[in-house]
Amino acid sequence: MIEVKNVSKSFGKQQVVDDISISFNAGEVVGLIGPSGTGKTTLIQCILGMEKIDGGQVTIQEHTMPNRKILSNIGYMAQNDALYNDLTGRENLTFFARIYMRDKEDIKKRVNLCSSMVQLDNDLDKKVEMYSGGMKRRLSLAISFLQNPNILILDEPTVGIDPKLRQTIWKDLTKAKAEDKCIIVTTHVLDEATRCDKLVLMNQGKILATGTPDEVKKQYHTDTIEGVFLNMEG
Repeated sequence: MIEVKNVSKSFGKQQVVDDISISFNAGEVVGLIGPSGTGKTTLIQCILGMEKIDGGQVTIQEHTMPNRKILSNIGYMAQNDALYNDLTGRENLTFFARIYMRDKEDIKKRVNLCSSMVQLDNDLDKKVEMYSGGMKRRLSLAISFLQNPNILILDEPTVGIDPKLRQTIWKDLTKAKAEDKCIIVTTHVLDEATRCDKLVLMNQGKILATGTPDEVKKQYHTDTIEGVFLNMEG
């Protein structure tokens, strides 16, 4: 579904993504993990066409990126919330839904469904400027689900979200996977990494390891994902 071939990206003299090749398939949750500043977010931006790559190629559903038409099939949640603080949660959701839908009833149903998924039903008519950081993350996540996309790319989706709701969100991601969606998640939450079907371990712009959580742990001679990080940095 997504093919990344020999992609590189630098900012000035700093190589942030270094000759990366990786594929992401339908029906799987892939976790991009690694220390902060290691190129995970930049790789995502290269995949989406938000950053112009220095070399290599990205194709999504056999279309070379960047491609505006393909973006309508992708639900993207950025690391930094891109919300209208002077609008309510409902108004934000409705605004973004109108990009993909025209029928008012369809928009209303989708807004209600996606807000319910992240348990924002009771706060939809509050202005976003009154939301906590965790509530803003939940609203951003709801927006990424609006068009029922084939591909979900979520950059740190559960930061600032309580453990109970985090479990609910992962149930929704598992359901989306069962619907044959391709899901890419960056995370610093180590127990979440074990929920992924495949891990991509990055450091200093390079991929150090790929595989199931158990395969990656075995490669680093440890029983935990935390041990993978410690051994990698050691």
